[in-house]
Amino acid sequence: MAATILSGKRERLYKVLVVGELGSGKTSIIKRYVHQFFSQHYRATIGVDFALKVLRWDGDTVVRLQLWDVAGQERFGSMTRVYYKEAVGAFVVFDVTRSATLEAVPKWKADLDSKVALPDGRPIPTVLLANKSDQPKEGIAASREKMNEFCQQQGFSAWFETSAKENINIDESANFLVSKILEMDRWSQEATVPDPDKVDISANGKHKLNSSSNCAC
Repeated sequence: MAATILSGKRERLYKVLVVGELGSGKTSIIKRYVHQFFSQHYRATIGVDFALKVLRWDGDTVVRLQLWDVAGQERFGSMTRVYYKEAVGAFVVFDVTRSATLEAVPKWKADLDSKVALPDGRPIPTVLLANKSDQPKEGIAASREKMNEFCQQQGFSAWFETSAKENINIDESANFLVSKILEMDRWSQEATVPDPDKVDISANGKHKLNSSSNCAC
């Protein structure tokens, strides 16, 4: 995490991971979120890719999200520890039309928890994205009650049904994760000795979520 002041505004820089099985739609979600663009024809990410999203969070705060798109085939590889370093939040993505991608979610969550943590040792805030929700769902992805239970069991901060194609809950899920990161960041600053070089984000900086979001945890 980093903080600067530009033209009277507080600026925060956060690294956020986007992980999940190959073909789950990670790149499509990032493209939709950052560029408001969707294509049916993306090549599989090799290694890791990057994107930057700038959010005018409130009148005083600018949030810069550095999104790391980690390739599905990189799971549990030795390089993932390098990719995960200094991340403060994460999305785990699965494809609701393929139950196998949901079955792999606990392994992704465990991999995250074993390789990256907050300064006090807690897991980083992580949101589960049930992607391609505009299509027929397989398995427990079709049951909100079962997904709520799964989300709680695996320690996710929340879960959202998303569709990069139809732009469903892309911004809402990201806003939720950013709000959790800012909350964690404020707590971390309050728990340490004040540093004049660091910028506090006031309680007013928390973004209000739309009550119609699909957060279910």
